[in-house]
Amino acid sequence: MSVTPGNRSRTAEPAAPSPSTETITLRELLRALDTAVVELVDAPAGEEVVVSSVALVDSSDLTVETESQSPMQDLYLHVGVTDDDAVRWFDDVSGRARDHRPHAVMSKTARESSDVRAAAHRAGVALVAVHPKARWDHVFPLVQRMLDRSRRGRGAPADPDLLATDTDLFGLAQIVAQNAGGMVSIEDAQSKVLAYSASDEAADELRALSILGREGPRDYLRALQKLGVFDRLRESDEVIDVPAHDELATKRRLVVSIRQSTADTSTTPRLLGSIWVQQGDTPFNPDAVDVLRGASAIAARIISRSLNAPSTEGLLIQRLFGARGGGVDVPSVASALNLPVTGPAAVVGFAPTVSETSTTNDEFAGMGSMLRLHASSFSRDSVATVIGNRAYVLLPRYKSATSVAAWTRLLVDQFEAKRSIVLRAAIAIPVPDLAQVAGARTEVDRVLDGTASSFPEGRVTTLAESRTAVLLGEILDLVGEHPELHDPRLDALFDYDRKHGSNLCESAETYLAEHGDVRNAAATLRVHPNTLRYRIRRVEEIIGIGLQDASDRLLFELQLAMRRRATVPNPPD
Repeated sequence: MSVTPGNRSRTAEPAAPSPSTETITLRELLRALDTAVVELVDAPAGEEVVVSSVALVDSSDLTVETESQSPMQDLYLHVGVTDDDAVRWFDDVSGRARDHRPHAVMSKTARESSDVRAAAHRAGVALVAVHPKARWDHVFPLVQRMLDRSRRGRGAPADPDLLATDTDLFGLAQIVAQNAGGMVSIEDAQSKVLAYSASDEAADELRALSILGREGPRDYLRALQKLGVFDRLRESDEVIDVPAHDELATKRRLVVSIRQSTADTSTTPRLLGSIWVQQGDTPFNPDAVDVLRGASAIAARIISRSLNAPSTEGLLIQRLFGARGGGVDVPSVASALNLPVTGPAAVVGFAPTVSETSTTNDEFAGMGSMLRLHASSFSRDSVATVIGNRAYVLLPRYKSATSVAAWTRLLVDQFEAKRSIVLRAAIAIPVPDLAQVAGARTEVDRVLDGTASSFPEGRVTTLAESRTAVLLGEILDLVGEHPELHDPRLDALFDYDRKHGSNLCESAETYLAEHGDVRNAAATLRVHPNTLRYRIRRVEEIIGIGLQDASDRLLFELQLAMRRRATVPNPPD
């Protein structure tokens, strides 16, 4: 398990049923997250406020949001936000209409700063303290899963039927806890907690810190290794009894692997994760082992579905962007995703630069998650998806084209500065309505394809800014696909340079780039103007055309550009 030393969790009540199958209250969310992770500091509007959207933001994101006056999310996770920036943001929020303010903020410094607490109270925003040792990349997905679960609707948590088809991992954890008698954590193959049941006062330090997402104490990991727990989890689906360890203050546990079975009996099943049950003040139920075996099979199906198939919402978004074939029923998609059918929107495409060829699709999918976070903080209505090695964001009802461009540049800069990922981006704006989103994505791809090796400074451009480069690139590609359109006279010039070690081709290109101005071209080449005039005459003699003739000059430039393009490596897919 993934744990480190820390404070023991306090009592947490089981999550109560939501008053609506499509919403979750702040009280329910905090109960589900467990007091090992979060603790309410202040709730000026009460704990029954609804939470349906979340954004993870830093100080720069808050600055962009304040300047753009973009719609608010219900819940914000302040990551590395300074107290001064938080106070300024809360003061800005307090000036907005009540229904345009966030409902809650989570922060690791919520308890330390009286100024932040006072500013949040003035704004009428609930303030939640996050355990200092909790990892944001652990807390944020947990919040998202709880919100996703509330949107799908939740069955009664006390349902004893372990074979319920609509059970998710959080529901399964509650069911196992009730039927096995203990506190449950479900982890992935990398020991990251995916879901858990409510804790009580019998929870040991190990459980509390597993939920916080920290790495484990080496002594305990060595004890598990010595007992052969990890090897047995990889090799079998048996339930393993892990005894209490008095010196490490850990209680008895049962654990079973979650394995993806295959039709081929000669193939070792893939390890998807594990289910851990910590014993509380009372012994495990007599049939706890059987409960765990059944839960393992259900968890395998749930995790496999999430790994192998995108959500219904994800499929709708990809179809909206023109992926997965077929058309799209725009009114139905707009209704399902709560998007406006008409009105100007922006489509932004992100791709790795040519130098980022080592970026895998899985790694880019992770980048896509962060893009979704930042997009939702900029525009509440935004939707995003990853298709292959590119990510796309739809920004409906944007405030201005300038704000979209500024947000995109800031995001590209942040990915480079904070994550060492060099991206380039293309913006299609305005997009008249949802029916044009797929076409806008095609245009964005044309820009990303056509400018991969010569992207504008800053690595962000719009369709209008790149139209010339894109059309010229596509014309050159078309010419290059037809050998009969290749001018063999250029071969003689390249052959001459190779045989004589000369640079007539470079001299001709520079001359053309300076629009026939011999003095400027000679200065660029650092040669005497008469030397350049001689070289241009030799070029004309060798290829048999006159560079003073407009038609000959245009043909020569196209042929040279086609040769240059053929030597540039293709960008990654």
